[in-house]
Formats: sequence, C-alpha cells, structure tokens
Amino acid sequence: MKLLKLAATALALCAAFSVQARSVEDIKKDGKIVIATEGQFAPFNFFQGTKLTGFEVEVAEAVVKKMGVKLEWKTLGFDALLTGLAQDRWDVVIASHGVTEERSKAVTFAAPHYCSGGMIVALDPKIRTAADLTGKIVAVQTGTSYLENVKKLTGVKDVKNFPQDTDAQRALISKRVDAWVSDKFVAKEAAAKNAKAGFKLGDMLFVERIAPAVAKGNTGLAGAWDKAFDEILADGSYAAISKKYFKEDVRCPK
Repeated sequence: MKLLKLAATALALCAAFSVQARSVEDIKKDGKIVIATEGQFAPFNFFQGTKLTGFEVEVAEAVVKKMGVKLEWKTLGFDALLTGLAQDRWDVVIASHGVTEERSKAVTFAAPHYCSGGMIVALDPKIRTAADLTGKIVAVQTGTSYLENVKKLTGVKDVKNFPQDTDAQRALISKRVDAWVSDKFVAKEAAAKNAKAGFKLGDMLFVERIAPAVAKGNTGLAGAWDKAFDEILADGSYAAISKKYFKEDVRCPK
C-alpha cells in the first residue's frame, strides 16, 4: 500500500513539474488569455473603485482584442508576478517590468510598450542628483529595477524597500526617508495629485525599456503579442491611450 502511495505521489509530482506554458495555439483554442498585473501602480495599472484600469491595462486590452481572444485579469503583489509566470499560473505579465539582463534569464520579454526610468523625488530641493543621495536614506519598491539601481550607488546611507510603491511614497511624505525613486511618470503624477506633499522632482537615475513578459522560451506567444502590438501602433490606438494618460507618446524610439 505504501509503495502504491509513493508511486502515486511520484507520478503526481512528475505531472506537476511537466506542466508547460500555454502556447498561442492553446490560448486561441481556449478563447481566453490570462494576464497578471499589480493593480497598485498608477497611472499604469490601478483600481478606480473595483475597476482595474491604467495605461498598461488599456494597452493590453487593445492588444488582446487584436489577437481575437477574451481577457481574464489577475492582480497580486509585484514580487509574485514573475514567480507565478514561471509556474504557468497566467500567460502574460504586464506590470512595468524593466527589461534587465537578470530578468531576461528567467522570462521572455515581448517588445517594449513604453520607455521610462527611475526618477529621484525628494522634499528637499537640494536633493536632485545621484550624487545628492550620498549619506541619504532612499525608499524604493521591493523587486524593482529602482531597488537594483539605487543599491549600485556608492555613498547611500540606507535603502528602505517596501511591498508597494505607494508605501515608499508615503515613507517620503512622512519624512522617514530622504528620497524616493520610482518611475518617471508615476513620480510626475504623484507630484501633480499631491501638491501639498511638496514633492521635488529630480534627475533621472537611469533609463529603461518596459515590456510585457511571457514564460521563458514561449516565443510563439511573444511573437503573437508583438504582431498585435504593432497593429495598435499602426492604427493609432496606442497613441490615443498614451496621450490620454501622459499627454505624449511614450513608445520607445526605434
């Protein structure tokens, strides 16, 4: 009996580890694609009441419409998004992930859907540049390229990382840190919406290309996504969404 149980357990484990990412053919046959995002990173992905919206959400919805399938959203903590992708819990992640060498080892990126970078934000107008962060405490979100790049700086007194970017922002407002590093467009929107906070926008710490991710090696799905993305670039849908949120076209230069 024990041997049978052990055999059954071994078979179950083999089955669990043999699960493969769904191909674009699988998705089209099912008629639905599952996409994960954070839902806590305005203006890219966030909730208005119970409705998930934002630049990335609308871009993904336009892409999926061109692909001819239905879309199911999943929202969860940023740090768990790529982990869940590796476990084939969803097909695509679109959540402002910068394309880095380290991430590219774990996932396959589709074409970038915007270009941005990390901006320094402070309450003290004297804190504007990377050099000004010497001896300072800096807030960033866990698992982000902002954290990676701030850690590369020499002279920073301490780096405080938070589960959500809004937590890092609040740490600056409450003066628990000297600066906050986040996406350029996030920083601009936060400054515009929280005029009383007194945010001072500083220099760009780095520039990066932001792209959706699919499971490592799922080039067929990445290619299908890119084809549909090219279509929304060509028909003006992308430009309209971009101007709605940023009053400018944020696509990456060729």
